Amino acid sequence: MIIAGIGCRRGGSAAWVEAAIDAALAQAGRARTDITALATSPARAGEAAIQAVAQALGVRLVTVSDADLAAAAPGCLTDSPRVRAATGLPSVSECAALAAAGAGARLLAPRAVHEGATCALAEVG
Repeated sequence: MIIAGIGCRRGGSAAWVEAAIDAALAQAGRARTDITALATSPARAGEAAIQAVAQALGVRLVTVSDADLAAAAPGCLTDSPRVRAATGLPSVSECAALAAAGAGARLLAPRAVHEGATCALAEVG
């Protein structure tokens, strides 16, 4: 099972989110059908673009608590100075994917970026 962690600029487009997901899947050699859920932070859970992509993929959208995002931070592969300054996290998408996938999860690759959206894939442990 694969969890796609999503980060997105406020007001971002569904096309950005889909492109970031497709880039992450290509990096990992996986397909859209491998995704079982999208995960994001409480600050981004209300974004229409993320909600629309979850619906289009037919998967649930998991909102990961701020505490769980922070707890997942040591497992991140990316450390974005801009994201850290804004959120205190090295990567929202990587933290969300790891936290939602649960104990023993691992990232398949560093986050993929497209325009104003990022996606990281975590495999359930």
